[in-house]
Amino acid sequence: MDLTGIHHLTAITADAPANNRFYTDTLGLRRVKKTVNQDDTSAYHLFFADGAGSPGSDITFFDWPVGRERRGTHSISRTGLRVNEASLDFWAGRLRDAGLTVGDIGTLDGRGTLDFEDPEGQRLRLTADLPGEAHPWARSPVAAEHQIRGLGPITISVPDLGPTEAVLTQVMNMRRVRDYASPDGEGQVHVFEMGGGGPSAELHVAVQPGLPVARQGAGAVHHVAFRTPDDASIRQWAERLRDVRLPNSGEVDRYYFRSLYFREPGGNLFEIATDGPGFATDEPFETMGEGLSLPPFLEPRRAQIEAGLKPLV
Repeated sequence: MDLTGIHHLTAITADAPANNRFYTDTLGLRRVKKTVNQDDTSAYHLFFADGAGSPGSDITFFDWPVGRERRGTHSISRTGLRVNEASLDFWAGRLRDAGLTVGDIGTLDGRGTLDFEDPEGQRLRLTADLPGEAHPWARSPVAAEHQIRGLGPITISVPDLGPTEAVLTQVMNMRRVRDYASPDGEGQVHVFEMGGGGPSAELHVAVQPGLPVARQGAGAVHHVAFRTPDDASIRQWAERLRDVRLPNSGEVDRYYFRSLYFREPGGNLFEIATDGPGFATDEPFETMGEGLSLPPFLEPRRAQIEAGLKPLV
């Protein structure tokens, strides 16, 4: 029973309209779902992904009226986005032209990378991807060959490797495959892989005991989700977590996928999510993400929910 890679990553924005513009206009991603946080319907839940809304490609945002995050450990500290290696020069110019905080193109863990921050300070890293299938979006302002292909690797920060490694390897069946020096000089980073490996299936664990404890806010990551194929496998994961007595949410039906949630010992919120049924389950593939979608249990409250949401344009 193995996880197959990164499923999605959910972060926090305090400015949904600007967030929507940045991830679609500047980064060229497709908004594949406009819905609400199912546990807080006053907040948008926006999903941005590749042209197909593929599992492993979506970065999502809760829209909450909060201040900026306080950076530190016990956090998901860097979000990787995969691109063709030949596209790093293109992205360096595009991001600088947009007035963003952008680093230099370099090599990290044997791959070409480019670090930058979104307008609210979320730390992002473009990483050279392996050759493979891609799903560009025909209406993207970014040419197909330069488009972001998906998520990965994801970096988390913990003060102590041991307890986190035990959960990753003994519970989640990840494999520790190598280590490298942190680019900011603050300790070692340990690479754990899932499934077939590669940047779409890696979690990087930075051990940083000297940092303060992070406080979530705008620009922070709320949780990261890992892929499992179907309903049968999510039930197996729920049983596994129960057998090892790791506190968790149990199965949760998010309508577009089924999930379960738990915290690893370093305090980071993890989710395991199924690949399907996907974002076209309640609207046509060609127009998904354009209107407000609500799961069936929220549909009777549509008028009330819509009245409480700000326009995205």
